[in-house]
Amino acid sequence: MPETEAKWYVVHTYSGYENKVAADLMTTAENRQLTDMIIDVKVPTETVTETVGDKTKEVEQKIFPGYVFVKMVYTDETWYVVRNIRGCTGFVGPGSKPVPLTDAEVYRMGVEQRSVKINYSVGDSVRIIDGPLEDFVGVVEELDADKNYVRVTVSMFGRETPVELELNQAEAVEE
Repeated sequence: MPETEAKWYVVHTYSGYENKVAADLMTTAENRQLTDMIIDVKVPTETVTETVGDKTKEVEQKIFPGYVFVKMVYTDETWYVVRNIRGCTGFVGPGSKPVPLTDAEVYRMGVEQRSVKINYSVGDSVRIIDGPLEDFVGVVEELDADKNYVRVTVSMFGRETPVELELNQAEAVEE
């Protein structure tokens, strides 16, 4: 039951302590039997290609340095546990009460991935079901499930116009 009440919160940490705070928080939650209240801890990272001189290497880089995302049920006990982790300076939000992230913020920041069922592929006709071009019909030119986007060519004013959409903004046309 608590997992349905759990929300994502942002915790501010000392720079460079993000992974240590995340690990300590999960260990403390296990030790205090709070794994049903503190469900997940993430430090969002991305892989970046760095070129130094003539050498290229891929490096894991933090997207939000100095911040850790915690999925938890907010209670006085969970607040106390998070606030007293070494390296943690507090929750992001006004005063002492943290403000949870909205679902849109969670997905936009890449903290959680949303699974979208795609019932179309390249070359299929699709109807746009959301956004300013709602109810337009076009042909799928490019599809990238990992980046959550699809490029559709729509005929507007007698011209073919490419439009980039999120995967859930289009659906296959039933023929």
